[in-house]
Amino acid sequence: MTQSRSVPLSRRSFSAWIAASAAAVGGGQAALWPRAAHAADAPLSSKLRIVIPANEGGGWDQTGRALGAAMLASGAVGNVVYENIGGKGGTIGLAKYAEKYDADPDTMLMSGMVMVGAVALQKPTVTMASMAPIARLTSDYEVVAVKADSPLKTPQDLIAQLRSDAGNTVIAGGSAGGVDHMYAGMLARVAEASQTLVYQAHPGGAEVVEALDSGKAAAGISGYSEFSEGLASGKLRAIGVSSKRPFQGIASVREQGVDADLANWRGVLTGRKVPPYRKAALLTVVRRATATDLWQKTIKQNNWDPFWMEGKDFENFLELDTAMAGPLIYLLKLKA
Repeated sequence: MTQSRSVPLSRRSFSAWIAASAAAVGGGQAALWPRAAHAADAPLSSKLRIVIPANEGGGWDQTGRALGAAMLASGAVGNVVYENIGGKGGTIGLAKYAEKYDADPDTMLMSGMVMVGAVALQKPTVTMASMAPIARLTSDYEVVAVKADSPLKTPQDLIAQLRSDAGNTVIAGGSAGGVDHMYAGMLARVAEASQTLVYQAHPGGAEVVEALDSGKAAAGISGYSEFSEGLASGKLRAIGVSSKRPFQGIASVREQGVDADLANWRGVLTGRKVPPYRKAALLTVVRRATATDLWQKTIKQNNWDPFWMEGKDFENFLELDTAMAGPLIYLLKLKA
């Protein structure tokens, strides 16, 4: 059997392998932008809705509300409302969005790699093909954390424990099929424990912290912003991060001898039936929001990386990400 540790595993290398809440505007309310207006000249809107397919407090919720605040700060919109629809890695929110807002020009859906993976794992009736991309916004990395008094000091310690007793080494993270689950699968693959990985899925980072603090999980995986409070208070200890280089003073998992790196991304989509000129107007609003000082400050505070992409480039990126998610989940032997 080929030793898994000799094959570096990352989204980039896997990608190369693959290549070889009713509607926000009522019936009598004015539309967001008149058809004759150019997107760059879009006037203020009375209301724009951001649907967040997760519970409050998680990464999507943080990003969606930060984007809404930046939209208001930019003057691009007059009012922003938020609708949280949590569950199953965003697939419940995705389905309800397609049902309620498919043709609504004043509504956007937060999305990202978590949803792509959840769709690939769960195979729901409504998929990403039901959506139209607007823009990719941010990227961040996965932090592997343990309780402060855990005997696990390094990623190598975690790999060794998975190798010797994977069935009793619970790894806690976000939704099944999401980025946390994928990274747990990568670590299990390095440990040759893919078949016996015990992954405990949670609706948000707060629940992952609780699982670690209560001893229900040996290690947890989540974004830095969701672990930051626990790390700062000393309740948690980070043993590695999924970037290629150190991040926020945390040594990368790769540089500690475990070949597994992964970056998460988040962005916004809209319904397939929204006309092109309306999509262009939404893109302009998002672009204006991300140019504000408020958005730039939020990026720094949450330790997100700007990861802007729009137009055909984002469409192609999403197509590739969607195409590779299924085979990656199969390779990692992830289970719902």
